[in-house]
Amino acid sequence: MEALSWWRPAAHALGRFVLPLHCLLCGAPGDDGLDLCRDCAAELPRNRSCCARCALPLAEPAALCGQCQRRTPPWDAAWAPFRYAWPLDRLESRFKFGADLAAGRVLSTLWWREPLPLALPQLIVPVPLHRQRLRERGYNQALELARALARGWRLPLRHDVLQRIRQTDAQTELGAIARRRNVRGAFAVRDGIALPPHVALLDDVFTTGATLAECVRALKRAGVARVDVWALARAPSSVAG
Repeated sequence: MEALSWWRPAAHALGRFVLPLHCLLCGAPGDDGLDLCRDCAAELPRNRSCCARCALPLAEPAALCGQCQRRTPPWDAAWAPFRYAWPLDRLESRFKFGADLAAGRVLSTLWWREPLPLALPQLIVPVPLHRQRLRERGYNQALELARALARGWRLPLRHDVLQRIRQTDAQTELGAIARRRNVRGAFAVRDGIALPPHVALLDDVFTTGATLAECVRALKRAGVARVDVWALARAPSSVAG
């Protein structure tokens, strides 16, 4: 087996020779091992100044934003390294709705390269799709993003912990109150699953947090002491509605 250890990097290099890296946004040559050029990568909106509890982008960092002071989230901390804005939103839309798995690979790699400001969890749990939507889309975008993080940090990943016990309407066009009503009681932890004390719940985009909140409540009812929410990108308050 050791004699064949050269095969994977050699095959990867050959693949890149035949299909060289190119920017998925502008078509320029890719950079730093990504299908993204240096200029487009520099435009990605990092979420450096935000609420520590819900990752909402703010003018100045804060332990609790006004929304969290008015309504305490059920999770313990949040991490969203990017803001949901141009050009990241275009890559995310292509990945989530356009079945562009190359965009997903770029996003997951970018996410893993960002420094984690929280303690490492004992388990990563992606937000599940309802089985009908999973059949329609063909993959769960949260699970695909989670794979790179779990592999990079050598963390266990389980996609079978949470289940959607009923189908919900698409959240995209709903306001904050309607989103909470839409997903209320929609998630449960599967029977017979033992969970560690510290879990990271992962999704692609954090908008109002309604879906994440319902999943967190389900995990805590199952005995998880600490649940952090991770999202690739956080929508600003004007989008969150």
